[in-house]
Amino acid sequence: MTTRRAIVTSIALVLAALVSLAAAPASAQTVIDNWADIKAPPPPELKPVTVDPKTTALLMLDFVHPICDPQKKPRCVASLPAMKKLLGEARANHVMVVFSTAGSMTAKDIWADVAPLPGEPVVNSHPDKFQGTDLEKILKDKGIKTLIVTGVNANGAVLFTANDAALHGYKIIDPIDGSSAENEYIEQYVVYHFAHAPGVAGVVTLTRSDMIKF
Repeated sequence: MTTRRAIVTSIALVLAALVSLAAAPASAQTVIDNWADIKAPPPPELKPVTVDPKTTALLMLDFVHPICDPQKKPRCVASLPAMKKLLGEARANHVMVVFSTAGSMTAKDIWADVAPLPGEPVVNSHPDKFQGTDLEKILKDKGIKTLIVTGVNANGAVLFTANDAALHGYKIIDPIDGSSAENEYIEQYVVYHFAHAPGVAGVVTLTRSDMIKF
């Protein structure tokens, strides 16, 4: 009888443990499991900024028709008036301007409203415009220390070029109305990266184009 009772007791304990495990919440959930429950953190503050024209360059990245396309990237096309204004102000204050293209595209593919003038440099790479180009030499030869980074895609040329520049000692200004993508979620995660990424957040200023003074 004692042995029988011991067996029955053991079985009862095992069943109780199994029931307890079944009722316990999963302890190893991933971000995918919790995707629908994740809430965006508060937005970072946009700050006004005054730059030194002598040590600042404006990067106009990939404003080319095949990428900044009315059907695929309407948010980029919508940003062009503000970028045209920013470009004009930069030129009026003798700020260096550098343009970029990607793939087989050339300066002729850049939207006319924000196209380079003769003598303004154009580099070609994708998506980090430092990679395989002379962009760093162009900037260093002019003593550039701060980059105003605009363009499309926010999660492509803007993110990778600005990130690389930040890690190499440049200060970054990101006018978020000039960093566009297919949708607002993509733009949001790029802004979050600039605001919080280690080694990057401390040198990036998030702003709007109308908050930049020369």
